[in-house]
Amino acid sequence: MTGTNTSVEPAPTPASNEEALDQWSQVFMNTYGRPQRHLVQGRGATVTDVDGNEYVDMLAGIAVNSLGHAHPALIDAVATQTSTLGHISNFFGSTAALETANTLRERFGDDTAKVFFCNSGGEANEAAFKLARLTGRKKVLAAINGFHGRTMGALSLTGQPAKREPFAPLVPGVEYYRYGDIDHLRELVEQAPEDTAAIFLEPIQGETGVIPAPEGFLQAVRELCDEYGILMVVDEVQTGVGRTGAFFAHTASAVRPDIVTMAKGLAGGLPIGAVIARGEVAALFTPGAHGTTFGGNPIACAAANAVLGIVDDEFCAAVKEIGEGLVRDVDKLVGVDHVRGRGLMLGVVLEEPVAKAAVSTGLMHGVILNAPTDNVIRLTPPLVITDAELERAVAAIGATLDECLGELR
Repeated sequence: MTGTNTSVEPAPTPASNEEALDQWSQVFMNTYGRPQRHLVQGRGATVTDVDGNEYVDMLAGIAVNSLGHAHPALIDAVATQTSTLGHISNFFGSTAALETANTLRERFGDDTAKVFFCNSGGEANEAAFKLARLTGRKKVLAAINGFHGRTMGALSLTGQPAKREPFAPLVPGVEYYRYGDIDHLRELVEQAPEDTAAIFLEPIQGETGVIPAPEGFLQAVRELCDEYGILMVVDEVQTGVGRTGAFFAHTASAVRPDIVTMAKGLAGGLPIGAVIARGEVAALFTPGAHGTTFGGNPIACAAANAVLGIVDDEFCAAVKEIGEGLVRDVDKLVGVDHVRGRGLMLGVVLEEPVAKAAVSTGLMHGVILNAPTDNVIRLTPPLVITDAELERAVAAIGATLDECLGELR
């Protein structure tokens, strides 16, 4: 052995939020800024910090904790799988992965569909990007203000210059269309119709303030893709797994994409991403063309199977109903202009640009919120949130807005 002893004393359990957050800044890169709170426990849609304060979680890890915190089905599935078979690599198969893939094919509703597992939404979109390039065409179209991830390929698809520019040059061949503007999209396609490989879109743009696609837009994109032999790639990373009151958000438009990407709520908190492709595109990946060490991990797939076993059509219908009630209640609050979105993926559009202030103020009132823009609060609570938790959350949001707006008066 050479070198010096570089062992580091383990950090003691923090005694308070302040102590925990001081430790955080010492040991972590400043990728996310200082955390808002140090959380230690969660049950359902309620979480507790190290100081013992409780919060209604209206963010759910950014639409990830579909079954909330500490759901018995998830605990049982993960514990059972961990005690049976852990990571095995992709040289071998597992029953857990096979079950997840079969269920996703059934939910997608196409016998030609095949699945690729990875670890995140960004990775899923990377894989979809590579599939598009394997068609032999090079040009890819993605929406202005869209978000598809932060890895270099997914970032190239993300239509937000502020996120892209620090890392330029990115993957060439991506152009950006105005979201919802089929005429602009057609114009870009017809500049090079025989070289346009794919059109990427989100049924609802999440990171830009929960903006649903205009009525008829997805159908028009499907028709354009059919006309020119282009792949329609629908990013369901945030909208999928029942989040909008249907298992897939694109089904509300009665279209069938060529590729769907998924992640977030699929395993209820464990890292998993998925790509579903149908028809000829499903056969484009051949051995060695793509891969990931942890993709299809039996433990993550066991968690996904627990989620998929609960999030059925009846469950999705209940999410739709809960969302409609939440819209009615929040829409009545002072300072709210309107609420947009579907199911439990909602954007609360405010009359004043106080959304960022509402995030920090909301913690004081016992609610976790998110502000993708200055005038929009995003609500993506666990799909299992109870009436009592919703009632507390709405009251807390109301008190938060009163306080934030009062500071402007």
